[in-house]
Amino acid sequence: MPKMKSNSGAKKRFTLTGSGRVKRKKAFTSHILTKKSQKRKRNLRKSTVVDKTDEARMKRMIGA
Repeated sequence: MPKMKSNSGAKKRFTLTGSGRVKRKKAFTSHILTKKSQKRKRNLRKSTVVDKTDEARMKRMIGA
């Protein structure tokens, strides 16, 4: 049986943390930034962890 292929798009977007959780960037940061408050834009800069319900799927996609 051939090797499983990891999802190339997912590899670029998600990384594993030391504890094994999946880290992701937040959305809504690319354009239409004038109407968003400074506080909101600042909080969007920080990365966060993928929800537990999606974690197994993301790990499979990145080949972890």
